[in-house]
Amino acid sequence: MIPVTIVLLLVLIGISIPVGAALGLLGLILDPLYSMLPLSSAMGELSWSTNNEFLLVAIPLFIMLGEVLLRAGFAERMYAAMSLWLSWLPGGLMHANIGASTLFSATSGSSVATAATVGTVAIPQIRKYGYNEPLFLGSLAAGGTLGILIPPSINLVIYGVLTNSSVPKLYLAGIIPGFAMAALFMLTIVIACMFKPSWGGKTIKASWGQRMASLVDLAPPMGIFLLVVGSIYAGLATPTEAAALGVFGAFLLAAWFKRLSWKMLGEVIEGTMRSTAMIMLIVIAAAFLNFIMAATGLTDALTSSIQGLGLSPGWMLLIIIVFYLVLGCFMETLSMMITTIPIVAPIMLALGYDPIWLGILIIVLVEAALITPPVGLNLFVVQSLRKSGSMNAVIIGALPFVAAMFVMLALLAFFPDIALWLPRVFG
Repeated sequence: MIPVTIVLLLVLIGISIPVGAALGLLGLILDPLYSMLPLSSAMGELSWSTNNEFLLVAIPLFIMLGEVLLRAGFAERMYAAMSLWLSWLPGGLMHANIGASTLFSATSGSSVATAATVGTVAIPQIRKYGYNEPLFLGSLAAGGTLGILIPPSINLVIYGVLTNSSVPKLYLAGIIPGFAMAALFMLTIVIACMFKPSWGGKTIKASWGQRMASLVDLAPPMGIFLLVVGSIYAGLATPTEAAALGVFGAFLLAAWFKRLSWKMLGEVIEGTMRSTAMIMLIVIAAAFLNFIMAATGLTDALTSSIQGLGLSPGWMLLIIIVFYLVLGCFMETLSMMITTIPIVAPIMLALGYDPIWLGILIIVLVEAALITPPVGLNLFVVQSLRKSGSMNAVIIGALPFVAAMFVMLALLAFFPDIALWLPRVFG
C-alpha cells in the first residue's frame, strides 16, 4: 500500500500534472482501491472545514502585503539603499541581494515573491558591473528562501495550523535562524570572492553621506515589519489581525509616496487572488489526501513502521533530514509540508523533540528544497527573470548556498537554543 502510494504520486507529478490536482487525484485513486466506503463523498465538508480556519486568513493578507510593497516600487529604493551599505564587502551587490531579500522577507512572507521582487531589480546589474553570473543568480535564489523563515512567514502559519503550535512562538523562533542564515549566505559570498576576486565585479564606492541619506528608503519595509511583528508581541493583535494591519500600513505608505492608483490596486488584487487560489487548492487537496490516507490506515501503518524500527532520536532526526532533502528534489514545498507534517510531526514529538524547534528545522529543509533541482521553485523564478542563458547557471550558482543551509541544519541540531531562546524569553 505504501509503495503504491509513493509510486502513484511520483507518476502524477512526473507527467506534469499541477501539484494541487495531483494530490487530489491521488486521493480519488486510493479511495476505491483501499476503502469499502465512498470517502470521496466527504470532499465538500472537508474543503469547508479546511478553509474555515481563522488563522488561514493571514495567508491572502500576507500575500497582499507583499504585492502592495512590490507594486508601489519600494523594492527598487530598498535595493539601492542596501547596495550603498553592503557593496564594500567582497562580492559587492551580491550582498545587497541577500540584504534586500532579508528585509523584503520581513514583510512579504513568501519566498517566490522575495526572489521575484529582488531579482527583477538586481539581474540587470550582472553585466553592468561584471559579476560572476552563476554565483550572482544563486545569491538571488538563496536570498529568496529567507521569505519563509523570517517572520511573517506563510509557511510557519501553515505549520502552526497543522501541528496546533503557537504561531507567535514560531515567529519568534524564526528570527535568529533567519538572520543567521542570511549571515551564512553572505559569508559564502565573501569566501567565494576571496578565492576568486574577479567574481565580485567592479567595486561600487559610496560616501557616508549617501548611506545616511538612503536610510529613508529602508524605513517603509522596517516600519511594516515593526507594525506586523510588534503588534503581535505587544498583545494588540493576532497574526491574522497583524497581517491586516500590515496591509493597511502598506496602502498608507503607497498613498503617501503617490504610488496608489486604480491600475496598481487591480494588479495587487489579481496577484493576491492568483497566489491565494494556488495555495488554497494545494491545502484542500493535501487535506483530502491526508484524510484518505488516515481513513484507509496508511498513515498509521507508515507511522508504526517507522516507530517499529526502534531508532534513537538522533538517527531518526538524520533520517527525517535526508527524507526532506530527497523529497524536496521532486515536490513543491508547500504541498510537501502539508502532506508530510501530519506524519512526521507526531513521530518526532513522541521522541521528545520540541514542536517549535521542529518547525524551524522543517522550514530550513523546505528552504533547501526551493533551490535544489529539478523542482526548486526559486531556481525557476530566477531563471524566468533572465532574458537568455541556461538553467544550469542558476543551479550551479545555488549549490554553495545549499551547503550553507547544511551548516544551519547542523547548528540547529547541536544548538537548539538558536531557535528556542527567543520563544523561551518572550513567549
